[in-house]
Amino acid sequence: MALLHEAGIPAGACSTIEALIHTLGPDTTLVVVSEEAMRSADLAGVKFWIEGQPPWSDLPFIVLTRRGGGPESNPSAARLAEALANVTFLERPFHPTTFASMAHTARKARLRQYEARDRLEELRESQERLATAMLAGKLGAWSIDIETETLLTSPLCREIYGLKPDERFTYPALLEMIHRDDIGTMQAAAERSLDTGEDYNVEYRILWPDHSEHWVQVNGRTLRDDHGKVRSLVGVAMDITDRKMTEASLRQSKEWLEQAVIERTAELEQSYAKVLKEISQREQVEDQLRQAQKMEIIGQLTGGVAHDFNNLLMAVLSNLDLLKKYVPEDPRSARLIDGAVQGAKRGAALTQRLLAFARRQALKVDPTDMGVLAEGMRNLLERSVGPTVELHFKIGKNLPPAMVDANQVELALLNLVVNARDAMPEGGRITIEIDSVKSPAKDDLKAGPYVRLSVTDTGTGMDGETLARAIEPFFSTKELGKGTGLGLSMIHGLAVQLGGALRLSSTPGKGTRAELYFPATSLALEDAVETREAPIQPASRARILVVDDDVLIAMSTVDMLEDLGHEVIEANSGASALEALKANGGVDLMITDFSMPGMNGAQLAEAAHKLRPHMPILLATGYAEIPKGETIDLPRLGKPYSQAQLAREISRLLANGHDRPSAPG
Repeated sequence: MALLHEAGIPAGACSTIEALIHTLGPDTTLVVVSEEAMRSADLAGVKFWIEGQPPWSDLPFIVLTRRGGGPESNPSAARLAEALANVTFLERPFHPTTFASMAHTARKARLRQYEARDRLEELRESQERLATAMLAGKLGAWSIDIETETLLTSPLCREIYGLKPDERFTYPALLEMIHRDDIGTMQAAAERSLDTGEDYNVEYRILWPDHSEHWVQVNGRTLRDDHGKVRSLVGVAMDITDRKMTEASLRQSKEWLEQAVIERTAELEQSYAKVLKEISQREQVEDQLRQAQKMEIIGQLTGGVAHDFNNLLMAVLSNLDLLKKYVPEDPRSARLIDGAVQGAKRGAALTQRLLAFARRQALKVDPTDMGVLAEGMRNLLERSVGPTVELHFKIGKNLPPAMVDANQVELALLNLVVNARDAMPEGGRITIEIDSVKSPAKDDLKAGPYVRLSVTDTGTGMDGETLARAIEPFFSTKELGKGTGLGLSMIHGLAVQLGGALRLSSTPGKGTRAELYFPATSLALEDAVETREAPIQPASRARILVVDDDVLIAMSTVDMLEDLGHEVIEANSGASALEALKANGGVDLMITDFSMPGMNGAQLAEAAHKLRPHMPILLATGYAEIPKGETIDLPRLGKPYSQAQLAREISRLLANGHDRPSAPG
């Protein structure tokens, strides 16, 4: 046991084979046993336990022997090998290093078994979810081997075709079922899918064994072998008879209505025109609603991807940060690491654009003079557009301040001007105009005063289809490699997050106008006072609890903190963090992720303050805004962060204190 403890492996002792059998369980990492203890013992119980292990488990045994593990020198080794299965013999006397190496090897093998167990469980859950989804959607699964024309179907699929769940169903029988008028459509769709590789999508009528007519919708795709040859066609089938009947009924009703309208046109001409107008308005509202819903869904997806990408960049940047400290002073190595860091930072900039579109970026909003902001960028904008483009400013007088993040608005203005320049390859004119407007309540704006920033060019313009997609993320009309497609989507997200809107209008051949609306305010402009933050002394060694459900992020943070000289306790959930707080009385600071399953960072902070009312807590998250309903106020550190940023926040909290919410009574 002493050698195991020295090797960092927790261990316990059993005095008898019966005690060992009682102790064995799925969490047992390895068993070290002496040959003398098992030579005369009844191994039936041990063998029974070993044979009863789940498929993923093969518990390793290390047998300490004085006669080696070969059958020539140790006849009893064969008996032990048969009973214990996964066994390694270590002849005594042995060197402690040899024992520690063997123990670590066995433990690593066991840990890989645990990983295999987790993967098997994930696969099982995935298969159950798929089966549940298929059942809930009333989808029958099928596959056809192209060479043999062997048809395999699920029980539900056979029921869709009017057969019993256990009844045999062949491909020729399928062809016999299809309505004669639809067989050509089905075969043409199949041939097209096999020839071009496009998805197999078709609807056709079938005749059940009882001669009743039904409709099915079949969707599938081709699977190819390693040589690119089509091997099989797989997919799902769904009974759409009810839908087709409903559609037929609707068509019949529509035809009757149209006939009635035709017969009474003279009498109801005015009313009919009114109905057409209402229908047009309704369709317009529906189109606007669908567009808004689509952009909201894209925003949610984009924000989630950016958040996860931030976590990945967090691990990359933190490890590169530490690696740079410990790599020998070799110019080539330093250049390679710097290149990796720059690439990761570009990725971080990309996530900020994604978060901007998703309206999850952190903003510093202050009353801002938009005219002064634009004038301050004049030289930069003139250099950006080049000599072939005329740049004109039209800034209104007595403009009210706008509530904006000045840095982000500058980036947005620069982006709009560069877009306008690219739309005029032969040169032209760009007009930047700033005025104040009052807007009534509209779909994209609340009623009230706004400061409007407009950028108008005389470029190629956009057609209606391009204009409708202009703010979609990753949509770009520029050549490959000359644009990310995130510029206008980022600007749109910024405007909405600030309570304003982005409006685009364009005419092919004449140019494009982009209008940014920002809420006006009566607040006075603050004097720009250049302040320099007082340097913060590095924090002395502290005991820090790190909580993150992402093991990779937790490991990176722990490495950075330990490199700073702190003692670190790691937890991967809110529950384990609270247990760590109860078990460790001297925790000086807790750093926690926000988005965690079971208990998020805000809930964990409230529970932790009940245990440690005066303990500082730092919230490290890739989101800029905490979801509505969370009232706790915590200092935040945005992901990805560097070791220097982490050290500064720790020093700030430990040296100067933090205004924490009082613990609940």
